[in-house]
Amino acid sequence: MNKNLNSILSKKTNVKCFTTPSHGGKFFIKHKFYQFYKNDISETDVYNPEEALVCSEKRAAGIYGTVKTRYLINGSTSGIIAAVLACVRRGDKVLIWDNAHPCHKNACILAGAEMEEYSIPLIEEWGIPQAITVDILEPYLKSGDIKAVIATSPHYEGVVSNIPLLAEVCHKYGAYLIVDEAHGALYPFSDKLPESAVKFADFTVQSLHKTAGGLNPAALLHTNTNLDVDRALSLFSTTSPSYPLLAVIEATIHYLNSKKGRAKIDTLITQICELKENCTGVEFFDGDITKIVIKKQGMTGFELSGFLYKNKIEDERANDKSVLLLTGLGTDYKKLNYLFKKLKNV
Repeated sequence: MNKNLNSILSKKTNVKCFTTPSHGGKFFIKHKFYQFYKNDISETDVYNPEEALVCSEKRAAGIYGTVKTRYLINGSTSGIIAAVLACVRRGDKVLIWDNAHPCHKNACILAGAEMEEYSIPLIEEWGIPQAITVDILEPYLKSGDIKAVIATSPHYEGVVSNIPLLAEVCHKYGAYLIVDEAHGALYPFSDKLPESAVKFADFTVQSLHKTAGGLNPAALLHTNTNLDVDRALSLFSTTSPSYPLLAVIEATIHYLNSKKGRAKIDTLITQICELKENCTGVEFFDGDITKIVIKKQGMTGFELSGFLYKNKIEDERANDKSVLLLTGLGTDYKKLNYLFKKLKNV
């Protein structure tokens, strides 16, 4: 039977539950989220949601072309930790970026691994990191005692590294490559976006909530190895998972892979291209187009950020040179057009 998580939830809402969760889908402390309560089922269930989850993750792996894809309900952070725990033993060396997300260092601490840190030069005129290159990593790898490398691609601002080349050099020296692609969840579903790491890296994590329209903190862990990521995840994952969130992950993947979802991504890209072509008030950085990075001659990035905020536009982050505005499936033409009008008046 072709079970899926959403069908499990639809059946469960008709059952009189004497189980956890105690709200039973009927008592809503926060009434605004009543649908979420109604679908918040127990992890022990007559309809066997565990079987549905296994089937769903197998279908997801087929979509992404990976050996395994696992749903994460604790964000990409949990995927990075699981990847490190799966491929590293106590005392092994892990190479990480010195300005990476804190979970990279935390993963090494939990694994009892020794950390080495590499630096990435800045693109000075924009104040953002360059791509990670073989020249940056290989001097560390030549020592022969690096067991795993964690690379962030794309960076926050949309700078993408050459993952096939990085995977090649890591494997040359016997190291696993773990890619933090948290901000690249749309990449596998459009030829107009950078190539995803999912088919090249040993492990890749993606956050569905950042650009792909999923709920916080929906994420994915992909692996192209036969290492036991399930055991690694079990070491710190809850035994009471949120099935509504798991169902959202499933639905998000199938939407992204659908004709409608792919068309939605391409429409977003087209609209951002039109904004960049027609807006002459600021300069645009040439990276992942879903990350709108702008700067203005005569203004710091912080001043430009302040101007946007006064005009009811909140950016994701700013530095001394530039401002980052993230977009995703929730970014429509109306929002982009409002941004366009305000940028003309900088």
